[in-house]
Amino acid sequence: MIDYRIKHMKGYDEKIGNLVSMLSHARSVTLKDVAGLTQKELDFLPDENSNSIGALLKHIAFVEYVHQIITFENRDLNEKELLKWAAAYELGEKARNEINNHPLEFYLEELSAIREKTLKLLAPKQDRWLYDEGKWSNGVPFNNYWFWYHVMEDEISHRGQIRVIKKQLAAHR
Repeated sequence: MIDYRIKHMKGYDEKIGNLVSMLSHARSVTLKDVAGLTQKELDFLPDENSNSIGALLKHIAFVEYVHQIITFENRDLNEKELLKWAAAYELGEKARNEINNHPLEFYLEELSAIREKTLKLLAPKQDRWLYDEGKWSNGVPFNNYWFWYHVMEDEISHRGQIRVIKKQLAAHR
């Protein structure tokens, strides 16, 4: 059952625990929305320019992964990582060609492994870490809190797309 409360999570500083609660809730709803989808449903494309549900799930995993790299390792993706994640990052034609023919478990295992790492990496952090700042190459400032907010907002946004695709899928039956 999904818990509809934002609450402190044991093992985390206060604000980080609240962040973990929100990340967990967003993921629980996403998992509920994709539960039971078949490979064919995960690969369904409503039109020639769409992304599949499978590609969106892989993209959700990518966004969390890259934010781990940026916030915990203070770097961007290296060439090997960029190659591995290019289709999930770019989506579109590259994803339509490369992200398919996987069962739901493939995506769920990737999402789970990345989330487990996120939780382990967040556990020793103190709330003040959320406010550590940097600047984009164009001079625009950011902080770690924003990156982890973005992980949630990106997942929620793509979950909306998944729901639309599921309605289109139902109309094609």
